[in-house]
Amino acid sequence: MKKAIVLLADGFEEVEAVTPIDYLRRAGVEVATVSVSGNMTITGRWTGIKMIADTSLLEIVKQNAMFDAVVIPGGLSGAENIAASKEAGEFIKLMADAGKVIAAICASPAIVLAPLGIISGKKFTCYPGMEEKTDEGTWKSDRVVIDGNLITSRGAGTAGEWSIAIIKELLDEAAGNKIAETVLL
Repeated sequence: MKKAIVLLADGFEEVEAVTPIDYLRRAGVEVATVSVSGNMTITGRWTGIKMIADTSLLEIVKQNAMFDAVVIPGGLSGAENIAASKEAGEFIKLMADAGKVIAAICASPAIVLAPLGIISGKKFTCYPGMEEKTDEGTWKSDRVVIDGNLITSRGAGTAGEWSIAIIKELLDEAAGNKIAETVLL
């Protein structure tokens, strides 16, 4: 069974976090929601929705756990909170160096991944205007951009397509198409 980790920090964009959690689980991927701060209740950016994480990043690091994908929702303050976490940066770099799927949306490609060098030399997309915050990589205006193990997307309105792209990369095209059909995407 493939395993994915979804990093959560206060200020996360609700749709960008819940959509991949939902779609990946429907596809049979084991998903762990992980608090970057260690506070197990994380508050969303727009609606104040509170999510209770399955575990903390500190626990994941202690266990030396490895996943097939790391999913990084956006929301500017959520992305900034993930970027501020030394442990999150080290974990994301470890995953990237191991060739695992790195999936980021909205502000996260520019705010989280660019400073880590993960989009350097790669094509990516992000929330419009956030590309101006980095000289790393080659920005594309596509709704979802895949370059090797990097899957990036633009924002809440593209979260479904982004989640399907993650499924296709982790499992296969048929699994992604099945979920897309099931949810009427």
